[in-house]
Amino acid sequence: MKFQTTLAVLLVVAGVSSACGADRSPAEGPRTGTDERENSPASDGPAVIDHTVRALTGETVELNAFRGHPMLIVNTASKCGYTTQYEGLQKLWEKYGEGDLVVIGFPSNDFGNQEPGTAEEIGEFCRLNYGVTFPMMAKVRTKGPNQAPIYRALTDESEQQFRGEIRWNFTKFLVDPDGRVVARFEPAVEPMDEQIVSAVDALLAGR
Repeated sequence: MKFQTTLAVLLVVAGVSSACGADRSPAEGPRTGTDERENSPASDGPAVIDHTVRALTGETVELNAFRGHPMLIVNTASKCGYTTQYEGLQKLWEKYGEGDLVVIGFPSNDFGNQEPGTAEEIGEFCRLNYGVTFPMMAKVRTKGPNQAPIYRALTDESEQQFRGEIRWNFTKFLVDPDGRVVARFEPAVEPMDEQIVSAVDALLAGR
């Protein structure tokens, strides 16, 4: 399926409640490919881009459709102190436009029961409150025994400096056009932060 056709299917809006509890997320800075820690190779598991996921509206999505385009993958929640980052994610999506950076949200109820809504409730809220038009996927588990395969690829099968359990909502993974994780940003890093923008610009310049 061509990129634009697939993207049209994926322009699913997801809602987020504005009620936000007190979060306990880490304030750790970004992890990038220049991290000084040992850069051990990724595992033999499927690359991020080789996974199949499900859209918020139920369609099957082959991430391979986005090959050649950087992706920013984010676990989202509707009742989180970081919920307003939906606004920044939408701005980031609009900054680069269709065909460049692909922002993808994965709602998750893993932290403090902060994403209890149905797919319909998630979609309606985000449409009404944040005008989200970037692709939103179905709710997933980001950790634990029922962890979604896409999150296993991100947290267990990427290079060493990007591994580790998701610790809170709105953790961001930057994936290069070939489907490899090249940076991880913890929740406190805003979507439009220069750290993210400059990393995306570098990927786009290198295509």
